[in-house]
Amino acid sequence: MRGQTRQGLRSPGRQQGTRRRALPAAAAVAIGVVTLSALAPAAASAARPDTVQQSLNALVRDDGMPAALASVQDHDGRTRTRTRTYTAGVGDLTTGAKVPRDGQVRIGSNTKTFVAVVVLQLVAERRVDLDASVDTYLPGLVRGKGIDGRRITVRQLLQQTSGLPNYSNHLGDDVRYYTPRELLATALQHPADFAPGTSWKYSNTNYVLAGLIIQKVTGRPLTEEIDRRIIKRIGLSHTYFPAPGDASIREPHPHGYYRESADAPLRDITEIDPSWGWAAGQMVSTGSDLNRFFSALLAGRLLPSAQLAQMRSTVPAEATFGPGARYGLGLVSRPLPCGGLSWGHGGSFPGYETRGGATDDGRATNVAVTMQLTDEAGRRNLERAVDTALCR
Repeated sequence: MRGQTRQGLRSPGRQQGTRRRALPAAAAVAIGVVTLSALAPAAASAARPDTVQQSLNALVRDDGMPAALASVQDHDGRTRTRTRTYTAGVGDLTTGAKVPRDGQVRIGSNTKTFVAVVVLQLVAERRVDLDASVDTYLPGLVRGKGIDGRRITVRQLLQQTSGLPNYSNHLGDDVRYYTPRELLATALQHPADFAPGTSWKYSNTNYVLAGLIIQKVTGRPLTEEIDRRIIKRIGLSHTYFPAPGDASIREPHPHGYYRESADAPLRDITEIDPSWGWAAGQMVSTGSDLNRFFSALLAGRLLPSAQLAQMRSTVPAEATFGPGARYGLGLVSRPLPCGGLSWGHGGSFPGYETRGGATDDGRATNVAVTMQLTDEAGRRNLERAVDTALCR
């Protein structure tokens, strides 16, 4: 994979820097040119589809997404939660198979929120100090040009204020399994973007280090800690962290696609080694599971109030996440057009793009499309679909 496919994990929001426009044949198989007439949205259940269905239909019809799928959670009073699922488009362009409702997708940088929650649980257990240096837990590991782990705190990793360069900008074309240490070593070959704590810039390297800290403190693999502390705890039955070498998606899922240029054929890149994302973006989930996760987080079911408050303490992040957006500790707030805030993260991974959010009053939405977005208009339309669902 080149920067074109990995860059989205770097930023689930706005484009930063130059995107390269190639994908090695080893990572994708051409399936031929597909016209929009082959991407007809799934029929609505009613004569006049509701606004969420209309939004998904538009993502397929107007933005050329092979498929779109959504899960919308409404809170009815204090005790009852209602979930609705929607689909549009085609789940497999080769066979014409339907989009599976609430199908699994690669959730990219939503993984960061899971990692941040585990770190903050360790803070609550007094095993990690947010204001301690990275060197406290990983002595001597982080050194480079203008980079010193003794000057970078755990908080700065989670809030993207460390100044560490983004490794995923520099991985090149080599499609293979990467260890976390290899990803870190790639980043450390490049100079710091700024002195720690003096600015904000999205970097996957921060979360690779957060994952390594979790493993060092607990003595257990990151995937086991996420599974034990979050997935099993709140019943995310369709969410998992792929094992090394696992390029598949386990349960029913729409295929993910890549297009090198506007007139190029779509390529199926559903099966791909996700290890280059690791703690920054390797996980697989569904829309309903992501809604359950973010709702449980906001409701205080995963963190004590003190740590949740720290997570929701934000700094401006408009350059990456759009107007009014702010970044906490692995958690993004966005203003809603109907008033209030939504809290979530979003993710981008080759073949998939996800956006979503949850509110303090129990609403939650996740929308996914089956092609990584590379243009500002497409990203705005995906975010608008989320806002439509949360504000309806």
